Amino acid sequence: MAQESTRDLAIDRLRGALVILMVGGNYLGGVQIVPAYLKHAPDIGFTVADMVAAAFVFLIGVNYGPSFARQLRQGAVASYRHFLVRYVALFGIGAILAVGATNVAGIATDWGVLEAIGVAGLVCLALIRLPAWARFVIGFLMLCGYQYLLDSSMLAAVLHSVHGGPVGALSWAALLVLSTAVADVWRKRRGPFAICCAALVVAAAISVLIVPVSKNRVSLSYVLVTLAISTLIFTAVELGSRVTSNRAGFFCWWGENPLVLYLLHLLLLAIVVLPGVEWWYAGATVGLVALQLVVILTIMSVIAWGMHRRRFRIRL
Repeated sequence: MAQESTRDLAIDRLRGALVILMVGGNYLGGVQIVPAYLKHAPDIGFTVADMVAAAFVFLIGVNYGPSFARQLRQGAVASYRHFLVRYVALFGIGAILAVGATNVAGIATDWGVLEAIGVAGLVCLALIRLPAWARFVIGFLMLCGYQYLLDSSMLAAVLHSVHGGPVGALSWAALLVLSTAVADVWRKRRGPFAICCAALVVAAAISVLIVPVSKNRVSLSYVLVTLAISTLIFTAVELGSRVTSNRAGFFCWWGENPLVLYLLHLLLLAIVVLPGVEWWYAGATVGLVALQLVVILTIMSVIAWGMHRRRFRIRL
């Protein structure tokens, strides 16, 4: 497989592209002239916007095992404490943002992506030292158990919350656990990884025939479809990184500090959205939408470049 530096570049490049898509998607989501296929599906359905969060969780899974192994050199207790603090902190930041959105913007938000990642990271922490095959089995059983709960009694609760709420966190956790197992296979040999990719594609195709694809429900089929797509896209980016310059570029700048840029984009979006003037945001013209989006991305690109230049990194 590729050298570690190439792997890091591939991860940073794809993560940077995902952050850019996230910023653009979150901005365009509230603009009326933007077509539905560029926004999140309201319930059942699948759009490119529905792919971003899942692909980001996949990349967290790719890094999870190696990051844990590095921390483990300082001792098991220190390693578990480090990850516990990381994911509890992410959950706390998400909770604070939810309260802020409710009090400042008047948007009732009881759950967000950071809370989902925080819970998923804590669940994964309990399983990360298991062999890859065990994580595949446990992750799939978690998905099946979640889908059963969803179909039997939890659908209303899940749809009432963003990103599936506390119940949906079980499905996000399954995605993260499965992603760590896929990453372990990827790091070993090409043959087994090719088989793994084929199995994921087949499982995703079968799941679509059984369970509706829905990001809002974080359904079993949504997780398997996005896991398969994320794996294939990451493989393509990693292969491309072998033949391109071994230097950090534009997408790496964005990918090095996703948490900082996520928080920054919320601030910039608030500046655009909170005035509540129809023509300024929701009813904006194509020209104004393009101008605002260019300004937001330019500001964030300059800050991302500045953090890269100063080697400042705070990662999820």
